Amino acid sequence: MTSRELERLVEIGALKREPPSRREFEGLVRSAKVRLADAVSEELSIESRFDLAYNAAHALALAALRRLGYRSESRYLVFQSLPHTTGLAASGCRILSKCHERRNLAEYEGLVDVDERLVGDLLRVAQALLDAVAALPPPLE
Repeated sequence: MTSRELERLVEIGALKREPPSRREFEGLVRSAKVRLADAVSEELSIESRFDLAYNAAHALALAALRRLGYRSESRYLVFQSLPHTTGLAASGCRILSKCHERRNLAEYEGLVDVDERLVGDLLRVAQALLDAVAALPPPLE
């Protein structure tokens, strides 16, 4: 799968081309699966569950992007590429965008603003991403 939109991002320097790595792809997917499994544990704090689910979603989004031979230094751009790498619907992208904003507030300003509904939405999107990425053939290398 190639995308003109992704190539435009390469042209403006927002994405870089880098040969895909099957090992990296599989490692990112494996990491996401472990984090998602932990994120559903209600024994953990809501903040920990959010962090785990957010990082699982990011690992899956990065795996999908790397599979196609692209790399980005921007977490937000990795999420924004999902319609072109996995076909994620706009509603899923909006949830990830909101979670990215909340993650940055927590990470850089110490303002944690997450609740069960947001974590539930994030878990649903992350699971949909896992299903989509798992259905993709791994990179050949």
